Amino acid sequence: MKFNKWTLGLAAVGVVSMASAVRADETKLSALNTAVSSTVISGYVDVAAQYNAGSPSPRESAYAAYQPTTGYNGAAVNNGKVDNFSLNDVVISLDKALDESPWASGYHVDLNWGADAISPANGTPVRQAYVTLRTPVGNGIDWKVGGFDGVTGYEGNTAYSNPNYTRSYGYEVNPASELGMIGSYKIVDGVSVQAGLGNRYSGNSVGLSSKDFIFAAALTAPDSWGWIKGSTLNAGTVQTFDNGGINNYSVSATIATPVTGLKFGAAYDIVQSLQSSKDGNIFGVYGTYQATDKLAFNVRGEYVDTTDLPLINGYNQFGFTNHKGEEVTATVEYDLWANVVSRVEFRWDHTEHGVAFNNGGFSETPSNENAFLLALNLVYKF
Repeated sequence: MKFNKWTLGLAAVGVVSMASAVRADETKLSALNTAVSSTVISGYVDVAAQYNAGSPSPRESAYAAYQPTTGYNGAAVNNGKVDNFSLNDVVISLDKALDESPWASGYHVDLNWGADAISPANGTPVRQAYVTLRTPVGNGIDWKVGGFDGVTGYEGNTAYSNPNYTRSYGYEVNPASELGMIGSYKIVDGVSVQAGLGNRYSGNSVGLSSKDFIFAAALTAPDSWGWIKGSTLNAGTVQTFDNGGINNYSVSATIATPVTGLKFGAAYDIVQSLQSSKDGNIFGVYGTYQATDKLAFNVRGEYVDTTDLPLINGYNQFGFTNHKGEEVTATVEYDLWANVVSRVEFRWDHTEHGVAFNNGGFSETPSNENAFLLALNLVYKF
């Protein structure tokens, strides 16, 4: 085959073009790899088996309506869990944390599916999705803009981080999530505050009067305080100026003790109905003993007094007929397998001076003042 100078010239141009294209692709791939390498992927799978003592109706939906609010988002989550196996939550998290630069940026996403899935954005499977930004004011203000977990209450949305499998009544009255923006500022070591603004009613509110105004403060005992080091005190409120809205107030503390592995907690939550100008009060106490690296014992007790709040169809939002009741929960956790939280839990709920739980056979109305629950919970973290 013969080559002239034009053929060789065109070949040279083609080689240069291909090399340029390869370099461009490599540059794009390098940028993609850099972005992906700075993102951390994690999550967990939460499953359970639950037994509810009593006389369940053949129609489980009716029976479940007269069970305590033991999960996320109110009484409805009991449907499908009563005397059943349940897929509670599958969470996949993507996180690009803020670095130390004064104008740092990042993001966080929690995707969740299951009976306990939370969605601040119109039923999507997104529990959290926010952009993180830092503004170099003072010690630096770190912002979250988007959908994020609520900041009030003793217990949080991440199931395995709570001391018990079932959720508290205090958890039920605090907003699980917000859609808006919130800023965090560390005043000094061990003292931080948060303030923000969010939509009310799952993002369907209109105007400032129907927004959530959020404020929270946290104190942590320093190492120099001896055995009480690491103890925390948290206070927060969610305020709305909508006459049909609800205000929340929450104070909680976790106190270390001189006994290794032993901690106590306390929580006081107030839910205030602006429509009726009435309050509900929930008092909670916690005890945790980490006996070994694998074995832990957790106990919770609560007293609910929502006497001032109006009844709905003869019951308050927790099912108590006269607005008063208690619950005691005991949980044993033994993490036998790597990356697995495994726990067994017994819970007793009681309503004062009335009946609120179970159906009593074929009846469509509650027949017992007590409810009992036994559950096995397994959570794999990755």
